[in-house]
Amino acid sequence: MTEELTATILSVQGILAAGFIIMLRVGAMMAVLPAFGERAVPMQVRLVIILAFTVIVTPIIAPENAVTLDAPLKLLALALPETIIGLAHGITLRLFILALSTAGSIAAQSTSLSQILGGAAADPMPAIGHLFVISGLALAVLYGFHTRVVEWIVLSYEIFPIGRMPDAGILTQWGTERVAASFAMAFTLAAPFVLASLLYNLTLGFINKAMPQLMVAFVGAPVITLGGLFILFASSPILLRVWVTALNGFVANPYGGGP
Repeated sequence: MTEELTATILSVQGILAAGFIIMLRVGAMMAVLPAFGERAVPMQVRLVIILAFTVIVTPIIAPENAVTLDAPLKLLALALPETIIGLAHGITLRLFILALSTAGSIAAQSTSLSQILGGAAADPMPAIGHLFVISGLALAVLYGFHTRVVEWIVLSYEIFPIGRMPDAGILTQWGTERVAASFAMAFTLAAPFVLASLLYNLTLGFINKAMPQLMVAFVGAPVITLGGLFILFASSPILLRVWVTALNGFVANPYGGGP
């Protein structure tokens, strides 16, 4: 009876220790993860989310990563690499939100819509950027983003085992590629608005050349504003579908390169 109780206690201790280590990676990831790490989410809710993901992942990871509580210094030594790995993974997904926000800023500046409802978000951004971000987050969760995050966390332990510090060169290259891909996606999403702005300014230039007495800026301002709203209405479903497809593709193969 005593041996069975001792074995049970040791088993529970091992699960708790593994859960603590896993929570370090999960917590760092959730701090910056889209949808779950937004400023609008209360801190208490974030804590519940971190505990929920830890409870889901621990039974999968713990049996292959035995950790004991009898070596507290070892547990502390694992904290730094686990936190770095979690933050790196969370930031790579946060870059997709940065792409939406940047695309909204480019589109708003191109179509003179940058000052409409500019303070509606927790982070200051034009109304188009706020609309893109909220719609993108809703679509991501609707398409099962939470389940893909669990799969991604489990996959991260195969690439970055517990306690192994990630190679700085590989991490830097991966991060640089993701930043470049984020800005490329932002410009791609904003391309319809930039093209419309280019055509508008070219047309305005020709009209001004033909009729110098006409105040073309006053005549054209309502046109570009209405045109920007129309492009937003017509292109948003396509642009958001492109974005959510890229996000799901990256989560399915995060180490394969390219969005």
